[in-house]
Amino acid sequence: MIARLKGIVAETGSDHAVVEVAGVGYLVGASSRTLAALGAVGEACVVHTEMLVGEDFIRLVGFANVAERDWFRLLTGVQGVGARVALAILSVLEPVDLSRAVGAQDKAMVARANGVGPKLAERIVRELKDKVGGMALGPAAAAQAMPVGAAADAASALLNLGFRPAEAAAAVQAAEDELGAGATLDALVRLALRKATK
Repeated sequence: MIARLKGIVAETGSDHAVVEVAGVGYLVGASSRTLAALGAVGEACVVHTEMLVGEDFIRLVGFANVAERDWFRLLTGVQGVGARVALAILSVLEPVDLSRAVGAQDKAMVARANGVGPKLAERIVRELKDKVGGMALGPAAAAQAMPVGAAADAASALLNLGFRPAEAAAAVQAAEDELGAGATLDALVRLALRKATK
């Protein structure tokens, strides 16, 4: 699985970018917010990615930060929300705004995105309220405090195991505090898992 790309922006389109890494160009679908954050063609960039695999396709979706990727995963877990709709939502709402909308059950805010009608918006805020947990209670703190680097990958691993974003971030932060900033991904995940299950 490809979790992150570090390379050069080779080209951009209305809904994608090509990131060149060691001579290989990766086509990455992205929200307009992520495309704006990547920078101009020829500039260095880091893109957090989610690999989507279907019967007849393999596709990379890219994000400017880990919080945006985590929200993409949450959104696509809702029935009726595919990658295209999730990216449309992330194009108009930042993770902090999404946390606020879900916490307040504000379906009108979510319905601002293209392709999201009132019924789907209501389903999104209703289904995600319990999954978001601490993020909805303290959106600014939880969404902005998402870790970076190896810590981000460790948090992503915990999210894939079913932990809530706030729980994953707290466990990884505690592990990083104990191990130090230079800790390996493997060590971070192991210690974060122990701390999260206490």
